[in-house]
Amino acid sequence: MLTELLRLPGGTFRMGSTDFYPEEAPIRDEQVGPFSIERHPVTNAQFADFVSDTGYVTVAERPMDPLLYPGVAPEDLVPGALVFRATSGPVDLRDWQQWWTWVPGASWKHPFGPDSSVSERPTHPVVQVSYADAVAYAQWAKRRLPTEAEWEYAARASTSTTYAWGDEVRPNGHLMANTWQGRFPYANDGALGWVGTSPVGTFPANGFGLLDMIGNVWEWTSTRYSPRYKPIQLAATCCPPSDLADPTINQVLKGGSHLCAPEYCHRYRPAARSPQSVDSATTHIGFRCVL
Repeated sequence: MLTELLRLPGGTFRMGSTDFYPEEAPIRDEQVGPFSIERHPVTNAQFADFVSDTGYVTVAERPMDPLLYPGVAPEDLVPGALVFRATSGPVDLRDWQQWWTWVPGASWKHPFGPDSSVSERPTHPVVQVSYADAVAYAQWAKRRLPTEAEWEYAARASTSTTYAWGDEVRPNGHLMANTWQGRFPYANDGALGWVGTSPVGTFPANGFGLLDMIGNVWEWTSTRYSPRYKPIQLAATCCPPSDLADPTINQVLKGGSHLCAPEYCHRYRPAARSPQSVDSATTHIGFRCVL
C-alpha cells in the first residue's frame, strides 16, 4: 500500500540559513506551487511490495561497472553497500572512513550485511537505496521525488525557526526527532530507545502533519547538488537515465538522520543539505515521494 499523500498549498517561504554551514546560504524567498507529499518515508514493507511487483534489483545488488570505478581492484567490484559501524572510542571526525565500511552483500533486504534482515522492521524507513532506486520506486508509484525547495517547504510547515518545531532543540525536554544521542561516533544511547532507524511516526509530526521530515533517515531530492545556491531549480524529473549510476554526480539530501550529532553533523534542520553521489547506498539514506 502506498503512503497517504497530504496536499500542501504551496507559496513563498524563507529558504536557507546563515547560522550553520556555508552551503545553506543565503536566506532567500523561494516559491513552490501546490503539491502533495507522502506523510512518511517509504518503508521496508512498501519497498518490498515494489520489488515483488516489478522484480527490480537495486544498485547495491548489482555487479559494479569497472568503467565507472577506475583503479578499483576487480575482486572489490562486488555488490554491496556502505554500513555504519560505531567506533570503539573517540576518533578524528575529519575521517569518515573510521565509521563507514563497505560490506559485500549489504542491500535494502540486508542493510548491515548478508546476515541481517528487515523482516522484523516492516515499518522502518527503507535504507540502502541509491538515487536510481528511489527514482524507480517513484515511477512505479506514479509519483516523483521532491525538489529541494519542495522538501524544505514541507519540512518547515510555515515556520522560519531553526528546527522544524521551534528554536529549541528539546522544547520542554522532549526529543523531537531520531538523531544521535551521545558522543559521535562511539557512544549512542538511542533516540527513545532506538539505535539506528525507528518505525515511522515514532516522533511527533510537524505542523503539516508530516512524519520524520527531520531525523531517522536522510531523504533523496531531485535537485542536483551545488555548493552554492542556484536560483533556478532543476526539473522535478532531474537526472536522465544515463546519469543514474554515475558516481561523479551528486544529489541534494535533506532532513538529517539518526547519525546526526551536533559535534559532527548539526543537520537535523529544514535548511540543512548534504551532497550524495547518485550511486550511493547507505544505512542512513531513504526517501519519500510527491505528486
